[in-house]
Amino acid sequence: MPPPRRTARGNLKADLGSRTGRWIERAAMSHGAQTLSPNRRHLEGSIGYEVRRQREALNLTISKLANAAGMSTGMLSKIENGTTSPSLSSLRALAEALQVPITTLFMSYEGGSEATFVEQGRGLEIERRGSGSGHRYLSLGHGHRGTVLVESYMVEFSAHSSEFTLFQHPGLEFFYILGGELVYRHGTRSYRMKEGDSLFFEGDTPHGPEEFVQVPIRMICIICSPTGNA
Repeated sequence: MPPPRRTARGNLKADLGSRTGRWIERAAMSHGAQTLSPNRRHLEGSIGYEVRRQREALNLTISKLANAAGMSTGMLSKIENGTTSPSLSSLRALAEALQVPITTLFMSYEGGSEATFVEQGRGLEIERRGSGSGHRYLSLGHGHRGTVLVESYMVEFSAHSSEFTLFQHPGLEFFYILGGELVYRHGTRSYRMKEGDSLFFEGDTPHGPEEFVQVPIRMICIICSPTGNA
């Protein structure tokens, strides 16, 4: 899957507890570079580790994430390496660019849970194989649990096409049609799908749209895959 491209900033809302607030305050008050121990419980090292992990989960390069967050690649590299303490505004910008709650960036420091809220139409636009004119992906959130990566997307087809891309990847995929109508192929079978229909399947079997019957087409897509192959 090619690197994503961020074209819109999500408006995310996170409810920060007092403990998380103290972590952010500590990071915002410190501005000098530091030499870190290998222990990831160290605040700056843990933030850097989590930023890198979230970036790699989206297949973003350092330069693409830095551009999306409005900072230099050098500064982002220092943050990921844990050699500087990011300001509160930098943490917020990174969280929005990664489409995650700001609390996610502290998860490696001391465990925690998270939730991602995305307002209507404010998902992070992603470039994937098959993306192009009239075909786009909006990320609605992603996360790791153990060795599993879960990704959620709003997929939109707004124009008819005579050329279609077949996809093949490890893991499982599910999608639900919100509007429009299409014929979708999985392996040797084709499914004519309309609003309210869904499909759940193994991703390692070739699959993809075969015909757009009625556009625009909108669907929710969820992909679960091993992190080693994400």
